[in-house]
Amino acid sequence: MEFLDYGFMQRALLAGFIIAIVCPLIGSFLFLKRLSMIGDALAHISMAGIATGLIIGVNPIVSALAITMLASLVIDYLRKHFKKYDEISIAIIMAAGLGMGIILITIGGSDTANVVSYLFGSIIAISPSDLFLIAIISSVVLLITILMYNKLFYITFDEESAKIRGIHVDRINIIFILLTAMTIVVSIKVTGILLVSSLITIPVATGFQLARSFRHTVLFSIFFAQLNVLLGLICSFYLDWPPGGTIIITSLIILFLVIGLKQLSRC
Repeated sequence: MEFLDYGFMQRALLAGFIIAIVCPLIGSFLFLKRLSMIGDALAHISMAGIATGLIIGVNPIVSALAITMLASLVIDYLRKHFKKYDEISIAIIMAAGLGMGIILITIGGSDTANVVSYLFGSIIAISPSDLFLIAIISSVVLLITILMYNKLFYITFDEESAKIRGIHVDRINIIFILLTAMTIVVSIKVTGILLVSSLITIPVATGFQLARSFRHTVLFSIFFAQLNVLLGLICSFYLDWPPGGTIIITSLIILFLVIGLKQLSRC
């Protein structure tokens, strides 16, 4: 295991494994709520937050976290008050975030020169401070999700019944979309803005092929996400490919293999 001799690969694996827990966990709820597009929207919005952090000299993850969480609240508000146009509201917020990000990158000039690493991911460039921040934020997401698991499960399948049972659906949904924003931001270093939603959706789609219950879907999704990160990083190291893209391609290959094997088993 030559690649484990390098400190940057050790940090990359650790960061990847952490992200590979929270992404499919949050993604499982998004998948069943049919809100996977929110992941894309928040990822594009984070671009403005990263550019802002680079310009003003703040850790880009922190600035992206603040702006993305604010944008997630705007999305939640629009979805509640314009239910007939909730998909359009998500697309509008996505476009606004992308447009603002491009403007800020242009204005920032040399201050935003390394924004490309955030667009495509820079998992092998994760510093100890980045790893610490990723671990802290991911732990918060994991803890809150576990504590709210039963209520989230109920709301995911039947919001009306949850309201009748006295569950504060609106409050839970706000917390959940904030957790989604946090998950998106901490995952950017691993896969990049352009690919981060893939790490949320593809392992869940793979797990869904094998699972017989929601709990099993979550567990299978986390397993496949961990496998995707491990194999993706190993391939990227020995083939000298971009880590983020390699992880996603690995995820897709495994997804198609699982679908193929499932179809063969039915023959």
